[in-house]
Amino acid sequence: MGGSLHDLALWAANPWRHVSLLAVVFTAAFLLGNGVTTISGALNVFDPVAAIAAMALTELLVRQRPRLQRQDNHLWLHLVDAFRVGFLYGIILDGFRSMT
Repeated sequence: MGGSLHDLALWAANPWRHVSLLAVVFTAAFLLGNGVTTISGALNVFDPVAAIAAMALTELLVRQRPRLQRQDNHLWLHLVDAFRVGFLYGIILDGFRSMT
């Protein structure tokens, strides 16, 4: 597992690959955030649970930032940030969409 993560970091050393990997993670997180709010809204029972789970996931990712900043390779820090921003963007966008 550690070797494959190192291989991914070496593969993403190219700036275009780095940006494309960040775009894929951002898009996947956006779809996940959008899906969580859509499913919890359709069930209409799990809204508080989904909100607590989303908040807990986001808080867990924020608390990992200092550990990731101490590493030499900042790829994982960028991936976590792209995931967090995409996830929150998906949730917030769905919230604005449901207001209309």
